[in-house]
Amino acid sequence: MELPFELSPARVAELLREGQIQLVDVREDYEREAGHVAGSRWVPLADLTAAAPTIDPSKPVVFVCRVGGRSAMADWSFARAGYDAHNLDGGMVRWAESGLALEPEDGHVADH
Repeated sequence: MELPFELSPARVAELLREGQIQLVDVREDYEREAGHVAGSRWVPLADLTAAAPTIDPSKPVVFVCRVGGRSAMADWSFARAGYDAHNLDGGMVRWAESGLALEPEDGHVADH
């Protein structure tokens, strides 16, 4: 499956529902607790290098942060290491603006 580098929230939701991607949330703990995508895996950006061996290189991985800056750094590093890495365009802010669900039910996107 050939995917563009930047993926829209709707496309990520679809791929995640179909089990075709890994979604890795690289935000800080308070951001994650405020609201996150169901089925995403949380690995803070600072811990990502150490967690790399636990991320399946045979399955596309999409990184997400608040607006896309931190996740783009993760994408770049993982792509250079041979992963099929992608970015959630607009991050959690765009996800929420698109009306897609967050966990917990009253979840929101935390401010910095």
